[in-house]
Amino acid sequence: MNVKVFASGSSGNCALLSDRNTHVLIDAGISARRIRQSLADAGLELQELNGVLITHEHSDHVSGLKTLLKYAPVPIYAPHTVAARLCGALPEAVDVVRVIPTGTPVRIGGVSVTAFHTPHDTDESVGYRIEGRGIFALATDMGHVTDEVYEGLLGADAALIESNHDLEMLCGGPYPVYLKRRILSDRGHLSNADCAVLARRLAEAGTGTIILGHLSRENNRPELAFSETERELAGLDTKLCCAPVFGCLSVEVGR
Repeated sequence: MNVKVFASGSSGNCALLSDRNTHVLIDAGISARRIRQSLADAGLELQELNGVLITHEHSDHVSGLKTLLKYAPVPIYAPHTVAARLCGALPEAVDVVRVIPTGTPVRIGGVSVTAFHTPHDTDESVGYRIEGRGIFALATDMGHVTDEVYEGLLGADAALIESNHDLEMLCGGPYPVYLKRRILSDRGHLSNADCAVLARRLAEAGTGTIILGHLSRENNRPELAFSETERELAGLDTKLCCAPVFGCLSVEVGR
């Protein structure tokens, strides 16, 4: 199993999971042109995708969908409320949207996909656990770590988790008070410190690779996020890396 992160952050999110002949995109929050080019760089065409998993309907996770569907009618998987919103906003998606229930494994190609809720400021938001030759789990856009989130991530060979902001940068930065409160709320985003604690819990349970994702360009820096979690992982044999805002991070998962 291989995961390629094409983008992760408030300006766009998109990743590709490949397991033998199964290829699944997670979110499509960058331009369709960039997605197609990233797939081409990976030796794939859009038509080879088995599906696109959508975490929630915020623009940094779905902005490329409309144009993407003009090129190929790729199946779109999303939880119930998100699926309904997508169908309402994108008439071209009605025939290809598939509702994925939370907590129940769904077979997509050669992998098993389980959605789990994440606490974010939208009516529904999920992370995904994907099992094949390895286990990969992703959870971003969450104000705190619930039991459901932890169980969804637990035991993954590799996990992409949110390390959105440095607390001092956010509190002392230029964002208006209402936006700072939103980010800091239980339905906002995880700080570097919160992410580090989660990373250690996962590493102690056997996760071998931690990918830090959804870093804020305004309220964080990769070196701050990395050093915070690196300190928390001291003494553990865990690979740590940051997902890029632009570019591509490739990670081998499991056997």
